[in-house]
Amino acid sequence: MAEPMKIRATLKNNMAEIRVLVAHPMETGQRKDATGAIVPTHFIHSMTVHLNETLVYDGQWSQAISRNPVFALRIKGAKIGDKVVVHWMDNKNDKRNDEITLQA
Repeated sequence: MAEPMKIRATLKNNMAEIRVLVAHPMETGQRKDATGAIVPTHFIHSMTVHLNETLVYDGQWSQAISRNPVFALRIKGAKIGDKVVVHWMDNKNDKRNDEITLQA
């Protein structure tokens, strides 16, 4: 199973800024290892973000994103106590769900 995501959420004037650090190799399939063999592709292909039960982001990614990507978004209408859930799945069917509760 993948390492937990690091999620930071700040709330100002009903606007939540969510920043997520995802620990993932994001291999393109073009790099070679020390023996000269090609490292196979391994990348996140989908990510979703929910605020409480409402889907606020649904994105399709590719191997063009760097290793350990940082993802950020702003959500209008958020308030203290709201739950933010971040989910991703990669091309090897590894997946991860993490959540944070908005606090002052």
